[in-house]
Amino acid sequence: MTEQYDLIIRGGRVVDGTGAEPRRADVAISHGIIQAVGEVRGNARREIDATGLLVTPGFIDLHTHYDCQAIWSERLNPSSSHGVSTVVLGNCGVGFAPCRPGDRELLCATMEGVEDIPGVVMKEGLSWEWESFPEYLDALAARRRDIDIGVFAPHTPVRVHVMGERGANREPPTATDLEQMGAVIREAVTAGALGFATSRTAVDRRKDGEYIASFNAGEPEIVAAAQAVKDAGGGIIQMIPELGMTGLTPAQEFALMRGVSEAVGLPITYTIVPSRNRNRHFWTELLQLSQEHNRRSGAPIHPQYFARPVGMLASFELTSNPFVNTPAYKTLAHLKLAERVIELRKPEVRARILAEDPDEALLPLTAMTRQYDVMFELSDPPCYEPDPNTSIAARAAREGRPAAEVAYDLLLENDGRGMLLVAFGNYPGDTLDHLFAFFDDPNSVMGLGDGGAHYGLICDSSYPTFVLTHWARDRKGRQLSIGRAVRAMTSHPAGIIGLKDRGMVAPGYKADINIIDHERLTLHAPQIVDDLPGGGRRLDQRATGYRWMIVSGEVITRDDQPTGVLPGRLVRGVRAAPAAPLAA
Repeated sequence: MTEQYDLIIRGGRVVDGTGAEPRRADVAISHGIIQAVGEVRGNARREIDATGLLVTPGFIDLHTHYDCQAIWSERLNPSSSHGVSTVVLGNCGVGFAPCRPGDRELLCATMEGVEDIPGVVMKEGLSWEWESFPEYLDALAARRRDIDIGVFAPHTPVRVHVMGERGANREPPTATDLEQMGAVIREAVTAGALGFATSRTAVDRRKDGEYIASFNAGEPEIVAAAQAVKDAGGGIIQMIPELGMTGLTPAQEFALMRGVSEAVGLPITYTIVPSRNRNRHFWTELLQLSQEHNRRSGAPIHPQYFARPVGMLASFELTSNPFVNTPAYKTLAHLKLAERVIELRKPEVRARILAEDPDEALLPLTAMTRQYDVMFELSDPPCYEPDPNTSIAARAAREGRPAAEVAYDLLLENDGRGMLLVAFGNYPGDTLDHLFAFFDDPNSVMGLGDGGAHYGLICDSSYPTFVLTHWARDRKGRQLSIGRAVRAMTSHPAGIIGLKDRGMVAPGYKADINIIDHERLTLHAPQIVDDLPGGGRRLDQRATGYRWMIVSGEVITRDDQPTGVLPGRLVRGVRAAPAAPLAA
């Protein structure tokens, strides 16, 4: 008998990405496209029995930094270990194209400082067969990988390419500079960039501590860049605003985004991270301003939020810990971990490090690992909505000891491999209930997994598994329904980024599908792996419960293990939704 389909998924609980709750259905796939959903009576070359399992669209993360990893690696994990089938690179306005040979060191120093990617890893792993942005896209397109990627045109490389040292030093652009930057951006969007990305935050620094090239870029420069995107066919503008660190008010910072939106009529998405120490109401005012704008404007502004605390991991074998900037610890930092631990256990060394005040941190993120009131011992499975009474500060108070001493001793456990979670952002210090302000806002979008970045600091790209387990299964108190949770990671971000050919389990849509044992789905603690070029190390995080992950109709993982099949492709430009549903 002739087989009608390439693959049929039988009897699963389909969560289709629209927000609807699960329904029992079969899903038929051919040529990488979903052909039918419902009761499928045909046959296929292969069938999967999904009885009792969730069948969802592949997840979409709008904010990652796989700009390097997509060059040297076939797997974009951790993201591709957590049901993510499409990621977007080039965020925060940092990246590697366009780039003349003489600017490579500067762009790598920018990425090393902003995204904690070691310079030696980039030196060994980047092939540099490109200069222009279209050539970079061609290099990405020529490589095989497990999941799909889209790319923004990043501000810093564009600025440096046009303005040279003046651009790197953040000098104001001339009219000629703006015209030339516009030409580069139009070329990038014409070649397939999904839009333009920039950062204005004081947190983003080069490895030498200097602000990146796009810091404090003014409205005329960003409007000119956005106009170039529009002239080339359109896309979205991604921004990291200056979130109150330099004294700007929410109204002042939002005025720039509103000005760009009104000038060119393109959608904008910007990072919003609730802070607990610096103007705790900054984010609520920004969210309110966004909602007011969206009620009256045709070009929406989308706050992009994270679904759990932004969690830095502190350890003696990672990039940072509470003592990394103390003079005594610096004298030991060059030692291998085993040798360093021997020294750190000596009473006189311990006493000296605990007594010292840290030197000023070159990079702001490394200074954040002394926040003991939001620092927690890392468990397995990890707890990302911890009880404040379990913080290092609270524990130290109960034990009558300094918090630094408690942290020091915990870090020395497991032969110096102890890890602590520092919930330095998006965690008020008690619960995550504040996130319902975003969940309930139709224009806010979930993202910010940051995969491919912060190799020795943060491992947040596992958030889809957290959403499915914590928010849609285990949380005490208010939860998300599974339908809402899946929509927040599929059709909603797909529509905002302009990739409307994916994110739903429906006829005509791209066959990116997860088959998940939701009851047994487990997120494990981050671990350190040695798989980067040049012998570099990074954080990875596993999950168990993804029975099958399918990209373009091909199975890329089975029972949480990669199959070696690599159907992932570069997505060039925005994609329309299927013109008409296929016949069921």
